[in-house]
Amino acid sequence: MTDKVLALIAYVVMAAFLVILLIYVPRFDLAGVVIVTLLLAGWDTLQVMRSHQRPGHETHPPHDPRDDI
Repeated sequence: MTDKVLALIAYVVMAAFLVILLIYVPRFDLAGVVIVTLLLAGWDTLQVMRSHQRPGHETHPPHDPRDDI
């Protein structure tokens, strides 16, 4: 659950940064790059959030005490 929340927070922070950049640098070509970036990052975020819904998905591998040596 925390992975989904962190992914969503990261996307919102990135989107806010890009929107602020676009406000201070109002260029059409930059707007195109920002839109494509937000679409690709949004798609990736959705894919990551969906992959965590699969049964058997573990975010942390089991701890092996032999790794501590």
